[in-house]
Amino acid sequence: MTKIKNSYILFTDGSSRGNPGPGGYGAIIYDVTGELVMEIGGAEKDTTNNRMELRGVIEALLMVRKMKKSNSAIEITVHTDSMYVINGITKWVSGWEKNNWMTGQKEGVLNQDLWQVLLELTRELARDGSLQWEKVSGHRGVPGNERVDAIATAFADKKSILLFSGTVVEYETMIGGSLMATTPTKPKKVGKKKNIGPGYSYVSFVNGKIHVDKTWAACEKRVKGKKGAQYKKAMNAQEEKELIALWSLASLA
Repeated sequence: MTKIKNSYILFTDGSSRGNPGPGGYGAIIYDVTGELVMEIGGAEKDTTNNRMELRGVIEALLMVRKMKKSNSAIEITVHTDSMYVINGITKWVSGWEKNNWMTGQKEGVLNQDLWQVLLELTRELARDGSLQWEKVSGHRGVPGNERVDAIATAFADKKSILLFSGTVVEYETMIGGSLMATTPTKPKKVGKKKNIGPGYSYVSFVNGKIHVDKTWAACEKRVKGKKGAQYKKAMNAQEEKELIALWSLASLA
């Protein structure tokens, strides 16, 4: 019997206020065949940005598994701005599993519980078709990515947000553009802004660990005299998130 093909496009994101701190995740599930768009989101009280990135993908794939029709082939494309997720699932996770969930530095893999769930899900869903991963630029005008970021940050901030479920036409009217527009809009040229004044936070990378301080005094105390310490001021939540992601990758190298 020929299997019915199901296609799903996913956008996922995660956010945390502090690392650790209150966090949230968001995802969009787009059923291409049935022209259904569904948003999901959730929160955790004490978590990290990377855990929320993973939760966003996991919850989206679990929803696809529920929606998937029996005896059907499946195609899934996951769009995320997290290189931690993409590199982890496509390059590192099989090695971690073979090494009994230890890194190359002989340390336990962070977020092992979530990586194990994600690995099992991807294997299960890939058996019935294909699962692809696409890197999307964060905060560059990609409608799907902008929306899941809004969902994730709303949950992290404990703010009310309505989650959509309906047709593609209705959804694209709401977000003001094509859901599948994955090419970033070209930013306008503006004068370079200097990071003057207090920052939103101060992110440091010391002895292989990431820290987020709310004041420069606290950050300075943490990094002063520490060989190889790196630190940078973040002017907003997105810059903080990008620095955490960058040094998370460095810690796995």
